[in-house]
Amino acid sequence: MDIFEKCRKRGMVHEVREKGIYPYFHALESRQDVEVIMEGKRRIMLGSNNYLGLTTQPEVVEAGIKALEQYGTGCSGSRFLNGTLEMHLELEWELAAFLKKEAVITFSTGFQSNLGIISAIVGMGDYVILDRENHASIYDACRLSYGKMLRFKHADMADLEKKLQEVPENKGCLIVTDGVFSMGGDIAKLPEICALAKKYGARVMVDDAHGLGVIGEGGRGTASHFGLEDQVDIYMGTFSKSLASLGGYMAASAEVVDYVKHASRPFIFSASIPPSSCAVALASLRYMRSHPEIVQKLADNSSYFRNALKTRGVRIIESTTPVVPIYTYEAFNTLEKTRKAYDAGVYANPVLPPACAPNECLIRTSLMAAHTYPLLDEAADILAAVMNDEN
Repeated sequence: MDIFEKCRKRGMVHEVREKGIYPYFHALESRQDVEVIMEGKRRIMLGSNNYLGLTTQPEVVEAGIKALEQYGTGCSGSRFLNGTLEMHLELEWELAAFLKKEAVITFSTGFQSNLGIISAIVGMGDYVILDRENHASIYDACRLSYGKMLRFKHADMADLEKKLQEVPENKGCLIVTDGVFSMGGDIAKLPEICALAKKYGARVMVDDAHGLGVIGEGGRGTASHFGLEDQVDIYMGTFSKSLASLGGYMAASAEVVDYVKHASRPFIFSASIPPSSCAVALASLRYMRSHPEIVQKLADNSSYFRNALKTRGVRIIESTTPVVPIYTYEAFNTLEKTRKAYDAGVYANPVLPPACAPNECLIRTSLMAAHTYPLLDEAADILAAVMNDEN
């Protein structure tokens, strides 16, 4: 049998392309901002993770330009060898101080961060317990590790306790949860998770990719939101969202960070973050630290838009984060509504299985601190017209 046979089979992708509702790979012709030019037309951007709107902030952009001029385009090697810049260390020191952890290690992407952390920490005979709605990179990281993976029902603490009871007392155990869940926008039940971890002798890791810059004191994330910085053992996060760059990190105790530096294959064998990306992440961190009001502006925009949709009769999933999902249920209905919104001038993201359960499909909208209320009202009008159109 030809191994390429699977590539020739017709499936849903072919069908939605034929129907003209294929939602992916729309090309930007402008900056990533609250309004963009996409395929020749103005669209209101409600499908970005640029939560603080820093991709166009002048100080941040200038930092990237200066780094290109000073260091060139890339490091051409791993952090282990020739790829460590003084700026990488500076970013790690400042991020550790901001997050109130002893140390930080940075990775070249957020996806790679989860691969690198979990595959290093979870060894042969260890257990890793996941919320079922965790990010795909966490699942792949568990497969890369040599540990046993258990999953608990989303936000179900009774089920988490059952899974913890399955772990032998002489085995290590890591509980991993998203802080802010990227599709539903809900926040992990971190106080309960930490209490169960303490009861059963497990460690806790929080994927804060959608928490950094979004919740917590000054945008410090989910552990800060609950006042649990001393009870969460590992924070993971990304630079590609609130920090307007590319890369990821782990924040933990100095001994854990040092261990991962010398045991993580995805870290050891990958080229380091390019100079411009590192400089932009550092500049964004400094901007967020010196302008904590931007985090509150994001929260205000999120609340405003949520209310704007509800007053227009649009059914949403309730949350307190910038992720505002709209119920659409069935896959083809979701794709059709997403396309109509796109044609009318709003870009948002369809959420289909396996990112959600069958018949629980969504249109995921996400807010930025840079959105204005008039722009959000315009977007809400468009989405309401699309969602209330029965044709």
